Amino acid sequence: MSVPLDPYLLGRTRRIPTDPGWDPDRTNPDNARIYAEYFTDPTAYELPGAVVISDDVVPGPHDPIPVRIYRATNAHGPVAALLWMHGGGFAGGDLDMNESHVTSAEIAARSGALVVAVGYRLATDGVRYPVPLDDVEAAWQWLVANSDALGADARRLAIGGGSAGANLAAATVVRLGAADRPLPALMLLAYPALHFPLPAVDDDVHSVMAGLPPVLRAGASAIRAMFANYAGRISDLPHEVVPGHANVHGFPATRILISEYDDFRPSGELFALQLAEAGVPVETRLAEGMLHGHLNRTPALPEVSRSLDFFAAAFTQAGAGVQIRPE
Repeated sequence: MSVPLDPYLLGRTRRIPTDPGWDPDRTNPDNARIYAEYFTDPTAYELPGAVVISDDVVPGPHDPIPVRIYRATNAHGPVAALLWMHGGGFAGGDLDMNESHVTSAEIAARSGALVVAVGYRLATDGVRYPVPLDDVEAAWQWLVANSDALGADARRLAIGGGSAGANLAAATVVRLGAADRPLPALMLLAYPALHFPLPAVDDDVHSVMAGLPPVLRAGASAIRAMFANYAGRISDLPHEVVPGHANVHGFPATRILISEYDDFRPSGELFALQLAEAGVPVETRLAEGMLHGHLNRTPALPEVSRSLDFFAAAFTQAGAGVQIRPE
């Protein structure tokens, strides 16, 4: 394979068969070993010493919603707060995956912001839209209502997520805006899935990604299946399912993290253009040599650490975090 990936990832992608006919069934013991070798980092993650974690549940419209709260012990006074959603194609992921646990802990440690990770209901066993989004909106309203008790500054409340979690974050903003409710001060989106169909990948990027194992790609059929499973259909999708097709005027200031070699890259890039054209302050970061979901890798990787710094800096840079729109 000749792919200019980060060397750390390149060594792991070589362990995955590139044969298009390979059955990626994860219940197969040999395949389970291959996946474990690819996804498991060589050293265990150590929680930053300045972060404390607590688990809680918040009321939801369907069932109580588990949340995990990350608090920097060296932060003083009312702090900014971030509601964060993991990815997993709407049907996978949990509060323990790196994209949730490690990302939340690192943003809290690096910025001093309070981070609330949301264990929204997954689109499995008949659960579909709008249930996951309902959970996220309920968690957001809980954060707004309890900001004082949590020690958070109600003027600096942010929302964000990775991949499908980024979709849910942006969709929550769409829903809040449609109801003329206060919006977040800031939105943080990592390699978001915001459009269907996805915009095409540039030829140069496509030629590089052609060398990747098919299981690490998100082809048209996989994207179609993801949205069909989540929404129950693939036609006439509401803007709450594909927020990239919504009117983004009035959206909060946004940071978008993009993986260089990722079928979802064009969605993040297009959304950045849409926001800019609507007059929304937007910053992007291209994580060089990274694949989709790179926040699931160890923050010991320099490029992953830089991505975490990009999000953390949204809370620490002068002037970052505008006030929420008053009711």
